[in-house]
Amino acid sequence: MFKTFINALKIKEVRNRLLFTIAMVMVIRLGSQLPIPGINREYFPSWFAAMGGAMETLGAFTGGSFESGSIFALNITPYITSSIIMQLLTIAIPKLEEMNKEEDGRKKIASITRFVTVGLAVIEGAAVAIKFGGDGLLDASNYTAINIITIVAALTAGSAFLMWVGERINEKGIGNGISVVLAVNIISRMPADMKGLYNMFVASAANVGKAVLAAVIILAVIILTVVLVVMLNGGVRKIPVQYAKKMQGNRLMGGGSNAHIPMKVNMSGVIPIIFASSLMQFPIIISYMLGKNNGTGIGSQILKGLDPGSWFNPEELVYTWGLLLYVVLVIFFSYFYTSISFNPMLVADNMKKRSGFIPGIRPGRPTTEYLTNVSNYIIFIGAVGLIIVAVIPIIFSGVFGASVTFGGTSLIIVVSVVLETVKQVETLMIERNYKGFLNA
Repeated sequence: MFKTFINALKIKEVRNRLLFTIAMVMVIRLGSQLPIPGINREYFPSWFAAMGGAMETLGAFTGGSFESGSIFALNITPYITSSIIMQLLTIAIPKLEEMNKEEDGRKKIASITRFVTVGLAVIEGAAVAIKFGGDGLLDASNYTAINIITIVAALTAGSAFLMWVGERINEKGIGNGISVVLAVNIISRMPADMKGLYNMFVASAANVGKAVLAAVIILAVIILTVVLVVMLNGGVRKIPVQYAKKMQGNRLMGGGSNAHIPMKVNMSGVIPIIFASSLMQFPIIISYMLGKNNGTGIGSQILKGLDPGSWFNPEELVYTWGLLLYVVLVIFFSYFYTSISFNPMLVADNMKKRSGFIPGIRPGRPTTEYLTNVSNYIIFIGAVGLIIVAVIPIIFSGVFGASVTFGGTSLIIVVSVVLETVKQVETLMIERNYKGFLNA
């Protein structure tokens, strides 16, 4: 991997893309330190401390921006939510489904997603300003309409700017922009988390032997998770395809070659994990903002079950029921997202037009059914793999009481983004060498 980047720096186009991406990362981290005008910056850290582990996912996804009260406090969470809404509507509304099949239609859907993102940012920003402004985020003398509007404008602008940064990375940088933003946020929290784990398990150990054992267990969990993510992202099911020779006049022309359709085991990437985590965190965040989190009724019990920080706690195992909902959501979004991105009928039609067929399977509808069955099997395997990877650190945290923001979900996102970035760099290098060979 290191050698790949060294070679990439020798190519001007790739080097410029890498430098642009690095510059955008610096902008993201700089903006995460800029405070919202006129607020009490000590309020959110104390509020996060009072919430315990319930806000860990929000802290990881925003890179600590919410906790520090920066203009990027909402970060890209409105964009993630709007993407979920639009993709659900794409399935529910036939007109949007037809638009999604065409390039121009997908551009229109992307444009609508941007407007929905801004609308959600305004709503979320207003909720933050009104709720927290009266509770101490603003001094009593500063709790005015002008200051509330200022906070809403700053939060909305910050979220919209990060969405713009993500799109610019797609256009001029390396990797998927929104995923890069999310990965940068998560990575920025890791040093503090590692320090916390060290202080909790290694530095406080009764003797050197226990300290070494604790360090080995922590490293083993992290390495095991990373290895599983790499294996999951690299897993491919190859469907053999044979192309028949075509007869033109009295001669056989072309064809007769063998190829394969590479179907990734994890076709949906990190999307199911992000969507499932976001949906489960949404009710928790809303309840805390409305001040409904301190009760002992059924509502509070449900919210505690939705919080991954409550799972696998030996003293309160009953709340691990939330894991079942998490599993269902990950599997649902795996099938849902793949149904949008992979169309077996279209693949079968393209094969038929090129005189291709899968050995032992007739072209047309039988090929479509075969590809559908294979994809359904692969999707399930990929979803199970995602769940295993995501749950391993959660089990560790629940059993040992560790408080970290980079759980399995975060590691999946970071490793996937790194692998995707390396793959894109390699692709750009191959394209450049190929063009150079043609021009030689």
